[in-house]
Amino acid sequence: MDNQQHLNTIIKAAVDAGEAILKVYDSDFKVQTKDDETPLTKADLESHRVIKAALEHTPIPVLSEEGRDIPYDERKEWNQLWIVDPLDGTKEFVKRNGEFTVNIALAQAGKPVMGVIYVPVTRTLYFSENTLGAFKIVNPKILDFNELMKTGEKLPLQQNKPNFTMVGSRSHMSKETEEYMQSLTEKHGDVKVISRGSSIKLCMVAEGTADVYPRFAPTMEWDTAAGHAICAAAGFRVTEHNKNSDIQYNKPNLLNPWFIVQE
Repeated sequence: MDNQQHLNTIIKAAVDAGEAILKVYDSDFKVQTKDDETPLTKADLESHRVIKAALEHTPIPVLSEEGRDIPYDERKEWNQLWIVDPLDGTKEFVKRNGEFTVNIALAQAGKPVMGVIYVPVTRTLYFSENTLGAFKIVNPKILDFNELMKTGEKLPLQQNKPNFTMVGSRSHMSKETEEYMQSLTEKHGDVKVISRGSSIKLCMVAEGTADVYPRFAPTMEWDTAAGHAICAAAGFRVTEHNKNSDIQYNKPNLLNPWFIVQE
């Protein structure tokens, strides 16, 4: 399979998973608690099932939040891998505020080179491939590669923002983030701050709605890989805090360092 086929596969998988999530979202679902105290719903599991079935048709191994216990001794041999979060923002899903996503990325030699993020409630699709760029489509009608390339808006979009804009986490605001916000205010004057859940924050930087997204709180590789791919293809960087190096993937420890997303 070539990259075009891979991209088509993960776009369809993300949209199909999004539809499976919405069926649960519109029902009286139950919430379980995982060992790490984070919530788990039937939607997480249904999305995982849909994506797993789609990716089994590719020759590339999968690292998913719902299948995270693969030892590094095995993973270190993977030059390519899919990095998947079947439902990013389960807390937002439980709150029913719509700010949750399906994330699928292809990483190669530690770098995300292809990504898809789908927002089920708004039916907004973001996708990227490092040689093609990054794109956004609202309510995609036909999931055909050529049609998607014709109808997608290339990122970043033209924006007319009166203020420097920072996007931050709705559920994970830290003291360090608040201090960083203060430093932006001192540098740029009036700074607009927007709170959002899940990987939508990375998409907002990629499309130009936000200028920066600082994350000084824990995230895992599957939280960021797809958004990182989309941001990189749109001309933005996801760098370690206080370093000029991009965050890496398929690490021995799947926990991300603190990072900043910006141009």
